[in-house]
Amino acid sequence: MYVEPAGGGGWATRPRDFPVNRGGLCRKGWTAAELLTSPERLASPLIRRGGRLVEATWDQALDLVAERVRALQAQHGPDTAAVFGSGGLTNEKAYLLGKFARLALGTRMIDYNGRFCMSSAAAASRRAFGLDRGLPFPVTDLGGAGAVLLAGANPAETMPPLMGHLTAPALVVVDPRRTATARVALENGGLHLAPRPGTDTALALGLLHAAKLEGLLDAGYIAERTTGFEQAWRQAAAWWPERCELETGVPAPRIRAAARLLGAAAREQGAYVLTGRGTEQHAKGTDSASAWINLALALGLPGRDGAGWGCLTGQGNGQGGREHGQKADQLPGYRSITDAAAREHVAAVWGVDAEEIPGAGVSAFELLESLGTGAGPKAMLVFGSNPAVSAPDASLVRDRLDSLDLLVVADFVLSETAERADVVLPVAQWAEEEGTMTNLEGRLLRRRRAVDPPPGVRTDLQVISALAARLGQPAERFPADADTVLAELGRASAGGAADYSGAAPERIEAGEEVHWPAPGPASSTPRLFLEGFAHPDGRARFHPVGHTPAGEATDTQFPLVATTGRTMGHYQSGAQTRRIGELAQAAPAAWVEVHPDTAAEHGLAAGHWALLTGRRGTMLARVRLEASARRDTVFVPFHYGGAQTANDLTNPALDPVSRMPEFKVAAVRIEPAPGPDAAGAAALAAGAAPG
Repeated sequence: MYVEPAGGGGWATRPRDFPVNRGGLCRKGWTAAELLTSPERLASPLIRRGGRLVEATWDQALDLVAERVRALQAQHGPDTAAVFGSGGLTNEKAYLLGKFARLALGTRMIDYNGRFCMSSAAAASRRAFGLDRGLPFPVTDLGGAGAVLLAGANPAETMPPLMGHLTAPALVVVDPRRTATARVALENGGLHLAPRPGTDTALALGLLHAAKLEGLLDAGYIAERTTGFEQAWRQAAAWWPERCELETGVPAPRIRAAARLLGAAAREQGAYVLTGRGTEQHAKGTDSASAWINLALALGLPGRDGAGWGCLTGQGNGQGGREHGQKADQLPGYRSITDAAAREHVAAVWGVDAEEIPGAGVSAFELLESLGTGAGPKAMLVFGSNPAVSAPDASLVRDRLDSLDLLVVADFVLSETAERADVVLPVAQWAEEEGTMTNLEGRLLRRRRAVDPPPGVRTDLQVISALAARLGQPAERFPADADTVLAELGRASAGGAADYSGAAPERIEAGEEVHWPAPGPASSTPRLFLEGFAHPDGRARFHPVGHTPAGEATDTQFPLVATTGRTMGHYQSGAQTRRIGELAQAAPAAWVEVHPDTAAEHGLAAGHWALLTGRRGTMLARVRLEASARRDTVFVPFHYGGAQTANDLTNPALDPVSRMPEFKVAAVRIEPAPGPDAAGAAALAAGAAPG
């Protein structure tokens, strides 16, 4: 999109005719420029003195951070300093942040909020195909399909421009709720399958079973391009549609109808299976994603022009942010930090010995949970994330943040995490800096500076560079220029799974289409796997998975399942969107979607405040009645803070492979909020308002 002057000295956005959004923007895109001139913008560093955050100079703030980090590391060792990054950072910032943690701080303790977003699909994709790229094909391919299955994704609300590519295919939407996307499917001859939360794996197994019995599998593709089908089938063989119905609540005839729809499309126009957070944010999320991949493989979809499997990314740089070193176990180019050859390669680019690069750390929630404990970090630097709202078991995370000896937050507004910090560093916004992003189809996008940041504000790259210098690093090792960092990222990623070595800044500036892997000066790979998969034998792997229960079950004390998700008007933790007038006015408070019968049973009325209580905490939300909702399930958005923090309910049980927490299933009870006409509830809820 473009940023242009608007009346009153402000700025406005205008959509660009780009292949992905095709001249469209969602509500958040249309209003994004308002934040550039928000009165809540941070314009100078803040230091906590006497319990209050007060203005300071950059030298005072950066010197304080460096001095306290050095003192804590001298006493407790290098791992006492931690870094928490973001899938919203540019490729250059993600790369330099990983380098900063490992060289300037010498710590293993770095991870990022993308661990909460796409890590399960990434892990499943790597073990199936040998490579993880959200969509291994361009978005524009979707419109030519006969059918698209969307498992746990609601793009009609969360990615509206994407829906323009889904108007022609018949949609099969898998979601416990009748979302806007599910309604589009039903209105256009598609299907909505509404499984009980936590039973997606069983549903995918049931669809595979039905497809096989209907004779819809591609036996030639399975024999020629895959391995492991028989082992995967032994798991699916037990999930005939009637048994699947008992577990998931999806009627057996509808399961068979969905299998027929996908199978027929796979043989004719082509079909796609796409997953989102709904099927991934579970303590078994990797297996759930693998079950959907198995279905796609059995139908012969991945690695074919006009068909495939993919993951819809959830953050602005959800793809690039997970490729270049923000993860605890990762080096640039999607390399493993435990691989000796990878360490040697990256060390040579960095100009250090491989032994100087620390080993693997721990995943995001494990890192947050350990803060301030005996063996955990005593200091943490946060860039572009708001874990006080976005992490599971968020009340515990807030306690852990408060226990730190030093919390440093780089942000452009005073988020709920920044409010707790000892030092807050004001940084530039998206329209005020240069850099690149990698979109969901693996395409590098150029972010050009449209406006100057306010006086006193620095870019994240400048902050990282200045801190590294104060920690004793050579100035040239941490450049603050985005193109210089991108060129180094290209060298560091060369030969890796996510190879950016041919993605020269000049190519992207000239408007070339560059999809990674791009190992040469003119190379681009818009469609992966057409010649073979990224395993040594060129074959994709079926991974046998079975259905297991959710991490916690309902009981008489907590009889309902709460599941969380996104809404049209807000984004992530809401730290930005709740400060935009139009968006805040449209969705000023958290709400809970409840079936009318469930509401009557628990004494709830539409528009009144409800109190949700789980095994870890509580939240307040206004009641919305929805006749299509499951009677055993309530839905709450996670974009609000204060007393309306949905993640105070969520379960931090972790997937054993991806370390993804179980955001989507939490046992709760629901009741009217305390106080006549909910005045007490409203007062408590005021804590969610930013500022």
